[in-house]
Amino acid sequence: MQKITPFLWFDHQAEEAAKFYVSLFKNSSILKIARYGEAGPEPAGTVMTVEFQLDGQEFVALNGGPRFKFNESVSFVVNCETQKEVDAFWEKLSAGGQKSRCGWLKDQYGLSWQIVPTILHELASDPDPAKSQRVMQAMLQMDKLDLKALQQAYEQK
Repeated sequence: MQKITPFLWFDHQAEEAAKFYVSLFKNSSILKIARYGEAGPEPAGTVMTVEFQLDGQEFVALNGGPRFKFNESVSFVVNCETQKEVDAFWEKLSAGGQKSRCGWLKDQYGLSWQIVPTILHELASDPDPAKSQRVMQAMLQMDKLDLKALQQAYEQK
């Protein structure tokens, strides 16, 4: 068991969301489903929690009812090696959700994600402030991040 596990509160879609996320990431699976008993607060037999792994990272999803909603103060970063990978995660995770700026999106359950090419970290932290500033300016103009455009901004004279 890992030391820290993200715990995600859903109204009633914990199992549906976990299965969706597992379908998107390699090395992922549903680990365990616990159901409410006679003591409630939900009907006996309905899903209470779903333990799952996404690419080796463990999560727990809870069906806790409509008391709390996700917001952008917590998000998950998906580090992508290629534009093809950025494109795939961007489209699949935003389906039924909401696309935003700078690689951010909300999925159909309201959970925030950042779809980021791994090269961005290197380009944006270049010791040459002119290069890193050009990369940041380019990124701020994008919704889905574009590796080629970021690299062009970096290399621009």
